[in-house]
Amino acid sequence: MSELLVKRLNASDEDFSQVLDNLIAWDGVSKPDVEATVANILQQVRSRGDAALIEYSNHFDRRNCQSMKEFCVNTQQLQSALVSIDQKTRHALEQAAKRIRDYHSHQRQESWQYQEADGTVLGQQVTPLQRVGIYVPGGKASYPSSVLMNCIPARVAGVEEVIMMVPAPDNQLSPIVLAAAAIAGVDKVFTIGGAQAIAALAFGTETVPAVDKIVGPGNIFVATAKRMVFGTVGLDMVAGPSEILVVCDGQTDPDWIAMDLFSQAEHDENAQSILIAWDESYLDAVYQSIEKLLPDMERRDIITQSLANRGALIKVADKEAAVSLCNRIAPEHLELSVADPQAWLPGIRHAGAIFMGRHTAEALGDYCAGPNHVLPTSATSRFSSPLGVYDFQKRSSLIYCSEKGASDLGKLASVLGRGESLTAHARSAEYRIKK
Repeated sequence: MSELLVKRLNASDEDFSQVLDNLIAWDGVSKPDVEATVANILQQVRSRGDAALIEYSNHFDRRNCQSMKEFCVNTQQLQSALVSIDQKTRHALEQAAKRIRDYHSHQRQESWQYQEADGTVLGQQVTPLQRVGIYVPGGKASYPSSVLMNCIPARVAGVEEVIMMVPAPDNQLSPIVLAAAAIAGVDKVFTIGGAQAIAALAFGTETVPAVDKIVGPGNIFVATAKRMVFGTVGLDMVAGPSEILVVCDGQTDPDWIAMDLFSQAEHDENAQSILIAWDESYLDAVYQSIEKLLPDMERRDIITQSLANRGALIKVADKEAAVSLCNRIAPEHLELSVADPQAWLPGIRHAGAIFMGRHTAEALGDYCAGPNHVLPTSATSRFSSPLGVYDFQKRSSLIYCSEKGASDLGKLASVLGRGESLTAHARSAEYRIKK
């Protein structure tokens, strides 16, 4: 292959900083025509309910349903799907679900209280959300892992009801996705997708109950709809394209690294795969592996475009420079393919998930390692975390004042309230001050 498959960058080049900024920049803002379309869909579903859902789903997914009953998948159908899939696939789903459940059980937060010397009690009550909606891409794509990763943490948190939306264009629906819903414990499934599914979850219709929070990935129409309903309902995040950043000390088989880069590039043309190393001969070896392995990849066209559009092999001076660059990029997935990955952890401030050592492929985290694969993208790991049990729990502050505590705190509140010219606040507290 004669064309350059992936950019070669050197951090010592004078224009490197600008080139890198351009490479990792992602404009997640929707186009005006998409926003207008989505706004109309939201308004129609909010005002017309089921009728609008049926119309939009028939139109966009090329279906001919006459009633909402045709969009509902009952528990018996979920169990039938679970029985219908081959035993190898079922075993893999069940083992992945167990590992995801075990990992997330460590995240569960409990209520707590403490008592002060005067009898005042302070604390926090932790309660699960009541109802959650999960969106699962459908059609040509089949993502049972998305079902497990979004539903199981909600169940571990104690969410009472989980509603799943999954489109079925041309009436095609993956039995593996339905089997995953059965394993994860989804309560209701509607074969509805797009912005209309998000509208139904946010506002509720005659058939679809409104939820407290919506989680799960989707296309630009889904992402735009999620942005627009935020505030009416909670969200996990509005994710951008998938990303992987690999740091290697030059001792890992270059074929392994090339395939790790492919594993994210095959998602779509806008996915990002970057390798950082301080050994230029190793970067050469990985490039040669890319040339060798790419022709045999089933999704080679997508991988080729992704690597050409947003991929890079970057040479840095040393480990310290690599750490600095990792934190600047703040990737969704970070592979530390180095001899002693633990030693790197104190320096890594920003990453959605960190895959440690030569044998830990990012793909293991996507499916079955246990930690959640719903991760912050587009450098949002600077302030965001993976989806977890804590996203399905909320916290209420607890305050109980003894008579003495109310008097002592009232004196402080009186001064502060009058200092803010909020005299009703001050007087409310002063009524409880012991004379």
